[in-house]
Amino acid sequence: MACQSVSIINMDEQALLGLNPNADACYRQKAMVYFEQLKESQDAWEVCAEALAKGIYSDDHVKFFLEGKERWREEKPFIRNKAAQVFALTFVMEYLTHWPKFFFDLLSLVGLNPHGVDVYLRTLMAIDAEVVDRDILHSPEEVRRNTLIKDGMREQVIPSLVESWYQILGAYQQSHPEITCQCLEVVGAYVSWIDLNLIANDRFVNLLLSQMSVEDLREEACDCLFEIVNKGMDPTDKTKLVESLCQVLQSAGFFNVDQEEDVDFLAKFSRLVNGMGQSLVLSWTKLAKGGDVKAAAEALRALETKVPLLLQLLVHDDDDISANIVGFCYDYLNVLKQVRYTLLVGNMDVMLAVMKKLTYDEEYNFDNEGEDEAMFVEYRKQLKMLLDRLAQVSPDLLLEAVGRVFNNTIQRWQTASFMEVEVAIRLLYMLGEALPASHGAHFSGDTAKTSALQDMMRTLVSSGLSGYQHTSVSLEFFETVVRYDKFFLVEPQHIPNVLMSFLDHRGLRHSSPKVRSRVAYLFSRFVKTLHKHMNSFIEDILSRIQDLLELAPPENGFPALLTSDDQLFIFETAGVLIVHGESPAERKQALMRSLLTPLTDAFRLLLAKLASEREEERQAALADCLSHAVGFASRTSKAFSNKQTVKQCGCTEVYRDCLQTFLPALSCPVQRGSLRSAVRSFLHRMIICLEEEVLPFVPAASEHMLKDCEAKDLQEFIPLISQITAKFKDQVSPFLQQVFMPLVLAIFEVLCRPAEDNDQAAALEKQMLRRSYFTFIQTITSSGMNEVLANQGVENVERVLFTIIQGAVDFPDPIAQKTCFIILSKLVELWGGKDGMAGFPDFIYKHIVPACFLAPLKPSFDLTDAQTVLTLSECALTLKMIHLRRGPEFIQYLQQEYLPSLQVSPEITQEVCQVLQQPDAKVLKNYMKAFFQRAKL
Repeated sequence: MACQSVSIINMDEQALLGLNPNADACYRQKAMVYFEQLKESQDAWEVCAEALAKGIYSDDHVKFFLEGKERWREEKPFIRNKAAQVFALTFVMEYLTHWPKFFFDLLSLVGLNPHGVDVYLRTLMAIDAEVVDRDILHSPEEVRRNTLIKDGMREQVIPSLVESWYQILGAYQQSHPEITCQCLEVVGAYVSWIDLNLIANDRFVNLLLSQMSVEDLREEACDCLFEIVNKGMDPTDKTKLVESLCQVLQSAGFFNVDQEEDVDFLAKFSRLVNGMGQSLVLSWTKLAKGGDVKAAAEALRALETKVPLLLQLLVHDDDDISANIVGFCYDYLNVLKQVRYTLLVGNMDVMLAVMKKLTYDEEYNFDNEGEDEAMFVEYRKQLKMLLDRLAQVSPDLLLEAVGRVFNNTIQRWQTASFMEVEVAIRLLYMLGEALPASHGAHFSGDTAKTSALQDMMRTLVSSGLSGYQHTSVSLEFFETVVRYDKFFLVEPQHIPNVLMSFLDHRGLRHSSPKVRSRVAYLFSRFVKTLHKHMNSFIEDILSRIQDLLELAPPENGFPALLTSDDQLFIFETAGVLIVHGESPAERKQALMRSLLTPLTDAFRLLLAKLASEREEERQAALADCLSHAVGFASRTSKAFSNKQTVKQCGCTEVYRDCLQTFLPALSCPVQRGSLRSAVRSFLHRMIICLEEEVLPFVPAASEHMLKDCEAKDLQEFIPLISQITAKFKDQVSPFLQQVFMPLVLAIFEVLCRPAEDNDQAAALEKQMLRRSYFTFIQTITSSGMNEVLANQGVENVERVLFTIIQGAVDFPDPIAQKTCFIILSKLVELWGGKDGMAGFPDFIYKHIVPACFLAPLKPSFDLTDAQTVLTLSECALTLKMIHLRRGPEFIQYLQQEYLPSLQVSPEITQEVCQVLQQPDAKVLKNYMKAFFQRAKL
């Protein structure tokens, strides 16, 4: 029979009937015999493929068998994976209801040959992905189904599956290591939810441990043991399990880390040790909390015996191996903190290990940082966590250890490698967070700590180290100087030398753009903290940075020392030095004018060029340059806190001149977006700095900004008008009355523009503009400027009011809806009484009251959403305000007209009216939520 061919015509139909799970035993027996014959046939897979292709058999179980026979003849793994996925999906659908013997049928079908076992294991992994994998999102219904499947498997098949795994691991260890690895992966996946006793027993664990000594298997065996150790269990049992594993591993030589050359295996082994260590910590925590003193002490002893292995792995040259053990190290230090005793040797060893591992490799590419460099930066963050934890356990020891390393290195910095120097400064920098101080006050209070930090900072700034020629050392030097800038309040004599290092080739003029960029920011911070000690250097500093304050013209082909973003910090620094200096006002004004005049002069020239420029790329470059000029001028004003400071410095006129220079850019016919954005930001700053001095410029600026505008332009313009409205109120009422309808009409025009149905960006822009519009109306009403709206004429007022009603009801945007109800409530308060706007009470009953009920009844009004609940609260407060302003008339309207029109029962109507009349608004809010929840059932 082995050499015979099987024809499609003479396939045994009765044998195929035996595939059905409900078939009689004799048919099932016949099927098994027949399939054994098919297995031996050379062309059985072709027969099965033809039957599938022609759709001869419709029974699902027959098709399952045919598919299996056809597919695992293929050698390609993706074919087997596809078959496994099909089997897994079939299992998920059929196991609970029609196919409880799925796994037995699968094993009997594929056989215990290598190809069959391969498909069996792939199917188990595919089932794990469908049923167990927590990374895959499942619907609540799928979660319930998967729980039932796991429960059924635990009851019916898991012991048999575990036995099959044991047999496979033993049978294929020598002949097919790849299948053994697959099986280990399956065990690791399933162990998280099956009875651990089936795996964590001498028979199974000894087999796994034996595979730790097989080179092809040991990485997978490590992963499998890790999953076993990670499984939740009784803390005493877990301690025993970990200890028994460690004894075997240690006796087999696995703890001799320095003798192992395979770093891939050591990375897996380090992860396993990390898992065992963290399990022991968890066991100790549970036992200590439970009051089992003896068992807790045993867990703690077990933990301490792992510290030498922990240290070996932590200091390993390979960072992956070291990183994998950091979790255990962190948890161990936490235990030491809790038990309040310090193993000085152990702590010092961990400190030295962390200090060693913080050091850069020689291969680190500082000029072109890639994936390897990014991984090391992340690894450094993990080490910093260990250092912070060490500081909590032994702060004095850490301070002493860092001091020793720092002083030893800095004394010989001229001959030391950059890695040594950088890590020495880095450790000093890290102490700032490891040993925190309130508001950075590291140099007051605890004398021991203060003295040690002060000594190290003195050594750092007086050693000449700032001249070390490596970017990492330069960056670390300036970062540390600024972190401990309050040191210079205690020893200000060092400020001149450090200032020079910021200003010369060591800092702002360093050969590395990365260093220059970072130093620009750090210099700004340094000056902000210490400007009171720089009075005698101000003009010298301004002179030295003058070339860094120049606006780089677009036609200049030479790269500037600083980018425009970096220059922002330099302009801010210059502003701080001028404003906070002790010069008379006339001198401050002169210095500020000399700082800003080059910007305004360049601006006029560039704006004239832009107006005549025809090439679009050139236009964009000029517009960028103009925007930078405005941004730089704006940044200098950060030094002022309020108008009085501007006046005190005599700088009002200087900034008013800037404003007059920049405003014409609003009427530029090209590159409007970027120019408007820059000038608008400058206006925001001037409202704060110049206050009412800015008002004469606002009407013309607004007129220009409302011409030919897009949604984004309006969205950015509205906050400016809102800022002016909130700040100046009655002073700007005439202007607002004049600009109100042009602004509103511009918004309506943009909102009414057609857009593609699937253009999400346009839809979002419109949503944000709508929100800004409603916020603007809210600002006007809440600022007590209702005359701005009232004086727009009846037709316009109605139009605006209807947009607010529409916003409250029709647009499913709870943020905008909430704003609309706040506006409606305020308008009811202003106009809803007897002396209010004519016709407004009628508007309340026709439109505002219905809005308060129709909006929450909309399907899109989600009462489980927190933002929507806030909207409902404002809706309830609007009803409350109507009752306050209209009194019994409103209650009568609800009882006799409105609520009956909604088919609300007389009993519920009575309830609503009673709650509305109670003084506590919270009662009304809670009631309205329950009311609408019932109404939407």
